[in-house]
Amino acid sequence: MHTKSLLFTPLLIFSFLLFSCQKQENKNTIQGLNEEVEVIRDVNGINHIFAQNEEDLFFAQGYLAAKDRLFQFELWRRQATGALAEILGERELERDRGVRLFKFRGDKETELRHYHPRGVEIVDSFVAGINTYIEEARQNPESLPIEFQMLGIQPEPWTWEVVISRHQGLLENVTDELNISRVVSQIGAEKAKELYYFHPNEPVLDLDPRIPDELLMKDILVPYRAFRRGVRFQPEDIREEFRREAEEFEKAAAYLDEELNFTLESDAFAQGSNNFVVAGEKSESGFPMMANDPHRLQAIPSLRYWVHLNAPGWNVVGAGEPVIPGVSIGHNDHGAWGLTIFSTDNEDLRVYDLNPDNPSQYRYKDEWLEMESIQDTIRVKGQEDEIITHYYTRHGPVTFIDEELNKAVAVECAWLETGSAPYLASLRMDQSTTWEEFRDACTYNNIPAENMVWADKNGTIGWQATGIAPIRKGFSGLVATMGDGRYEWEDYLPIADRPNAVNPESGFIATANQNVAPDDYAYPEALGFEWADDFRGERIKEVLSQDKKFTVEELGVLQNDYLALPARKLVPFLKNVSLETERADSLNQVLQSWDFVLDKNSVAAGVYVMWERILRRTISELMIPDEAKPWLGSIQLTQVLEWMDNPEMMYDRNPVENRDQILAESFEQTIEALEEKLGKNPSDWQYGQADYKHAKIRHPLGEVVNAEWEAKLNTETLPRGGYSFTPGANAYGDNNTSGASFRIVVDTEDWEKTIGINTPGQSGNPESPFYKNLFPKWANDEFVGIPFAKEHVLTQKAEERILNPDK
Repeated sequence: MHTKSLLFTPLLIFSFLLFSCQKQENKNTIQGLNEEVEVIRDVNGINHIFAQNEEDLFFAQGYLAAKDRLFQFELWRRQATGALAEILGERELERDRGVRLFKFRGDKETELRHYHPRGVEIVDSFVAGINTYIEEARQNPESLPIEFQMLGIQPEPWTWEVVISRHQGLLENVTDELNISRVVSQIGAEKAKELYYFHPNEPVLDLDPRIPDELLMKDILVPYRAFRRGVRFQPEDIREEFRREAEEFEKAAAYLDEELNFTLESDAFAQGSNNFVVAGEKSESGFPMMANDPHRLQAIPSLRYWVHLNAPGWNVVGAGEPVIPGVSIGHNDHGAWGLTIFSTDNEDLRVYDLNPDNPSQYRYKDEWLEMESIQDTIRVKGQEDEIITHYYTRHGPVTFIDEELNKAVAVECAWLETGSAPYLASLRMDQSTTWEEFRDACTYNNIPAENMVWADKNGTIGWQATGIAPIRKGFSGLVATMGDGRYEWEDYLPIADRPNAVNPESGFIATANQNVAPDDYAYPEALGFEWADDFRGERIKEVLSQDKKFTVEELGVLQNDYLALPARKLVPFLKNVSLETERADSLNQVLQSWDFVLDKNSVAAGVYVMWERILRRTISELMIPDEAKPWLGSIQLTQVLEWMDNPEMMYDRNPVENRDQILAESFEQTIEALEEKLGKNPSDWQYGQADYKHAKIRHPLGEVVNAEWEAKLNTETLPRGGYSFTPGANAYGDNNTSGASFRIVVDTEDWEKTIGINTPGQSGNPESPFYKNLFPKWANDEFVGIPFAKEHVLTQKAEERILNPDK
């Protein structure tokens, strides 16, 4: 591993010049505070909040986060409450209907006290801080970020229901279930199992004969899909003086669609995260260390937001979603923790027989039950309000009613249970002082299901899988089932019974969304069947298994490690393959002597990635029957490698010869593709460049604004390395559209050794110096120091502000 890429200087000369004029104490009078709050903003844009009581602490967190991310907050609020059609018109009506249909309608007191004994007070304080800043901004519209001017809107107040909305949660697989059901209906269960990488157990995929194929081929999840998709703006949404020309927009939108579709299809099981904890015996300091880099779609501003919260009973620094109080990933005075997704199927697709004489009744066991109905009104820009009716069965929201077939479809969602708001249970984790307290806090984390890891000063490292997990007996939940009572969830598995470990003999714990449950796990019926390929996880284990002691910097290098295990397996297959051209032979020799690292400056990496893409596409085209292709776009890479190892699984006759022919033909196609993409000269085929692997992060309005504003809102384009299957997971396509925007590495011996990053910056305001300041560092795989003790925070001060109560 190379450590030089991690070098950083906490106080750059640039920072001194930029912020020297701000290194003074500012005082603000804030209505709603009880006592004075001190806020120190460091040179990287992180707010360190020192309050004298808990209520003020979370009030200030909400106030400052809203100040930094106001447009993100308003977009979030409109998505959470189903209020986008009000500003964007009829095209967003289905989204608004969907999010309201799937709204949590439980009791506030029960819901919020699940996350923390004082959850009501904490969330109320957080919301009060948000609304205080929103009111300030409304009173001074000239202070609003430019997006509000572009759209001609103002921010609106929040409620507790926005904070607990499930609309952006990492929910699970009901859309997969529909697609798998369609595939099974066309090619049968056994053939389908050959095409999917289901593990560690074999699922039941048999479709109930009472579910007609005709129903499955209809768009029966419209409201669900609508509220889950990202918001896309059109030029007509913004004022004319800011707009991009229509022709330019169409071209940019088509490119963005292609980019995102490729990422979502190819990375369906590759998007994920890494976390690992290392015992003191494997660290140079002699104390445990923790590293975490959660992966999501890249955005401006990013999904995560650093903050330091200090008040009696609270001292925690790290990051979470800015719209949620507390810290989801970070450290306190006692330990450090991080998360990755633990695959859990907490949704099921239910189909019902309808009463031919009354389509509002559905069959359950031996009786007709009446659907519950709720009437709602949605405001729509440019037209009359839309009056709609939401329907519910005993299992959940109804997404489709087909009176011709006398069928209805609903989604049973474990995440609509009380206590399933994403990440809010982190509030309990933030105050944990021991592994036992942390593990107990984990049992309150329903959504998303996670691998939570812990490292503490006392020498303990641990792992607890979390998440609300239905227990299914006799059916897998991977295909649609009848909602007539024959396929019921027996219960939810207690979170404490999910896989866990403490202080393993290996001296480390690492998770990367792969299946990490032990082979003898006692509750296989509560395990999922769909997991990430294990390439990232295996590479991390390979490095951490070395007989050496690690430093913080070396764990940071591991987070950005670009060694591709798939290349190590695939490239040797080419060694003895006969290629048609001298050029192909020459480039094959380049691969044979390559170190399998997807370095941005590597020509071999550029050749390999294109070859892997083409090979994977070729295999998918060959192996997926035509009738299944609309719903199964890409074969998981693990499956492709298994077929390369065992070509008899693909071919009945001459398997090795046929395999080698595919390898040769795909390699020749690779050369043609690279010549067309980058020119005839292989020396121009280095992997990291604007026309190949790069990072460009786009603002939600970045494709609809004119060139001047596009340059301000979006980042520049910088070269990158890695791809989905390296620990530095930078998306499968050319643009680094997904991966880690946030990283953290902690040594529990000394909190001041903590390093981290958040791209492109802490602020969502394009006029802020903290809007894109961290993007070049992130793109170069660098980190910044994260101070913790107040005296260290002061040494990195860019601005200090006193928030005074209005008394």
